[in-house]
Amino acid sequence: MKSILGIGNALTDILAVLPDDSLLRQFHLPVGSMQHVDKETGNKIWQVLKKMGAQYVAGGAAGNTITGTAVFGMPSGFIGKVGDDEVGALYRSDQERNGIKSILLTGREDSGRASVFITPPNAERTFATYLGAALELCPEDLKPEYFTGYDYFFIEGYLVQNQQLLRQAVRLAREAGCYIAIDMASYNVVESNDTFLHDIVEQYVDIVFANETEAGSFTRHEPREAVDIISDMCDIAVVKIGAKGSYIRSGDEFHHIEACPADVKDATGAGDLYAAGFLYAHALGMPLDICGRVGSITASKVVEVVGPKIDIPRWKAAKREIRALIAENL
Repeated sequence: MKSILGIGNALTDILAVLPDDSLLRQFHLPVGSMQHVDKETGNKIWQVLKKMGAQYVAGGAAGNTITGTAVFGMPSGFIGKVGDDEVGALYRSDQERNGIKSILLTGREDSGRASVFITPPNAERTFATYLGAALELCPEDLKPEYFTGYDYFFIEGYLVQNQQLLRQAVRLAREAGCYIAIDMASYNVVESNDTFLHDIVEQYVDIVFANETEAGSFTRHEPREAVDIISDMCDIAVVKIGAKGSYIRSGDEFHHIEACPADVKDATGAGDLYAAGFLYAHALGMPLDICGRVGSITASKVVEVVGPKIDIPRWKAAKREIRALIAENL
């Protein structure tokens, strides 16, 4: 089985399902937004959520994807930085439990936390993220031997804000012979790093994952045109269009993949798990449409639970569906 290494912000998600948006107003968090907060505000939010009995889940975009590939059985590794604290220890133990070969360095600040507020009536997600130690990951932390032996290298798009780190990472991954994939992460990150991101994609990246708003920010076009434009810059372009599925383009090959039916409770991790399924199928040498369908299956399972982790019954169901799908196409 081919192997994969990921790099990203090692964040623990603190999930809270709220009866209304009064707590969001208290901390000046617009509904549906993704806000970075400083240490003081992050700690205040954390203290409130502790009293509510919030759920703690090891997360971060790349961390979620790499957990998914590990559950599929791909040898998986992850590079990140945490603090010397209980949240960092939780993150380490979660990766160990999932069989991930972690390179978790220790920073000076507290471990990063992403407070995720889920509010009615449509299970809207609002994020307040304190990056903490995750933000301390720097180019000097990366060593060539970290990349040796891996077939794929997966990058979460949030790292483009640390341009020197990302450039060093893709250079080392390319030197190690890795096939490089990036998930664009957020439309505002794309907008604020547009020139740099175009340069990285055109020079180093083989697979681009983007949702419709990210693709729109990157290309200034609607999803169907955007996937064509992105595919001209890399080997494979994937544009996810929510309940309408996804578009995949590579050279002259194009597919529209339907979304799988799901009882949606929380969309956290949907894109991350889509990438995990897609990359797993790609590692098996499956055709692109099958890769997309596997990604859709895994995405459909994670949206049925609160948080970015698929539970055991749904993982079992996903694997059954995927095995049958792959068997049909061998």
